[in-house]
Amino acid sequence: MSSSKLKKENTASFLKNIMMLMFSQVVVKLLGLVYRVAIVDAEGFGNTGNGYYATGYQIYMILLAISSIGIPNVISKLVSERTASGDYIGAHRLFKMALALFGSVGFVLSLALFFGADFIASVLLKAAGVKYTLMVLSPALTFVSISAVLRGYFAGLGSMKASSSSQVIEQFFNCVLSIGFVYACVGKDTAIMAAAGNLSTTCACAVAFSYLAVFYRRRRAEIKQECKVQTVLSEQKSRKQLIKTILTMSVPITISSLITTANSAIDIFTVSDGIQRAFSSVISSAAELEERAMELYGILQKAEVITHLPLAISGTLCAAIVPVISSLIAKKDTAGVQSKISFAVFVSTVLMFPCMSGLMVLSQPVLKLLYPSVPEGSLMLVLLLTTLPFSSLTYVLNGILYGISKQHIPAIALGVGSVIKLVLNIVLINIPSLNIYGAIIGTLVYQIFVFTVETVVVFRYVDIKLDYMKCFIKPLLSSAVMGGAVYLCYRFLSGFAGNTVSTLVSIAIGVLVYAITILLFKTATASDIMGMPKGEKIVSLLKRLHLLKEE
Repeated sequence: MSSSKLKKENTASFLKNIMMLMFSQVVVKLLGLVYRVAIVDAEGFGNTGNGYYATGYQIYMILLAISSIGIPNVISKLVSERTASGDYIGAHRLFKMALALFGSVGFVLSLALFFGADFIASVLLKAAGVKYTLMVLSPALTFVSISAVLRGYFAGLGSMKASSSSQVIEQFFNCVLSIGFVYACVGKDTAIMAAAGNLSTTCACAVAFSYLAVFYRRRRAEIKQECKVQTVLSEQKSRKQLIKTILTMSVPITISSLITTANSAIDIFTVSDGIQRAFSSVISSAAELEERAMELYGILQKAEVITHLPLAISGTLCAAIVPVISSLIAKKDTAGVQSKISFAVFVSTVLMFPCMSGLMVLSQPVLKLLYPSVPEGSLMLVLLLTTLPFSSLTYVLNGILYGISKQHIPAIALGVGSVIKLVLNIVLINIPSLNIYGAIIGTLVYQIFVFTVETVVVFRYVDIKLDYMKCFIKPLLSSAVMGGAVYLCYRFLSGFAGNTVSTLVSIAIGVLVYAITILLFKTATASDIMGMPKGEKIVSLLKRLHLLKEE
């Protein structure tokens, strides 16, 4: 076996890749939470500024879905299929073609967003100030498109370091620059402050792209060496055939990503108009109605930022499982496919249920802790948290469907689900007693629908043998026990300690109680823990304490 750095990374285990991605995604989401909290509390920003910030960013995300979201999964799948048979030359040719293709798409969309910013803001969004945000975000589309291909290529080779490290670097710079830019603009118009906050995204994307370019250059010689020593016959395809192969896989996934992003855009285009209609009988001023709509949308965005934090775990599982399943299918390893799917579902539920339980119990304290100047939104957060199990497992289902080449299923399910959400938004938000909560109901129905459709399809095409006690019942019971402990702890501490101390201590107690309960229920097996840092030592200790389930 070669002693090269690339070869060592390629032999990294599935579990360790997941741990690496999971750690990086948690860091990324925490950094994202930090700067979103910090800028909302900036003088003159608040809930209204958060509404403007999110509106411009969602338009950017729609174009990002076209140019790059989902592309790492596409490239990693196609590359892993070739490397599974030893065809490193074919994998590298496909990578170079994808780089040229999606780099060009990103560049064209960057120009379109920059020169079309005024039209989008003034005509489509009816918010002229958003054009500044769109203009500063436009160059990021090019950087992200190229970076997505680089991340997917190394993921297909079995290395998650490029993806995890670059995302942490990007978010770190985004966090620091967002806070710095926004606070430097305190006293200026809210729309300018929102644009300043989004300018950091472009700067951070440029830094991440630079890191990935250096990462590739350092490994280019090793990649060439792998190609030289390859013994199998490379699959020769013309440029036209390669482009067709890439597009056949990428178009359905891009459509899925676009629809997922458009689901958030549905709120942008329906919430403002619906809220203004709902409150038109009690507020007569058009300016006040618009401000009220942006304020409620800003509050909803705060709740969504918190809800999306635990979803990073599921996104990690999707990214990690696609190349692995593709490789195992190429090798006709049915048992391996079943094992990896079962593990992905287990990790998703064992981490998602306690997040949902803890945040529901501490919804108001958490909002007070993160947004002391504007803590509204407790009920919105609780309702949004009910979508977590469905959206989390849908990420895993997407990874499975992409891995078995059924990438069109998520696109269809998401498309129909978005139509359902659009109709529900239009109907429910206009009801004065529901207003903004109509959008949350629409999201819940949407998530349940997509989850149900994808579950039916996965079970039809894949023979999955899940341990329902391990994957669902025990994590749910442990989360319920943890939720009760957190509630009692906060009620006791809040009688004499401040909100910050009470909340943080309650969270720590909750983590401890959940860990103990999971161990007492003997939920995890030795193989589940071996991929963790110091896994062997942990397994040895738990066996001595008789807290580990025998396999």
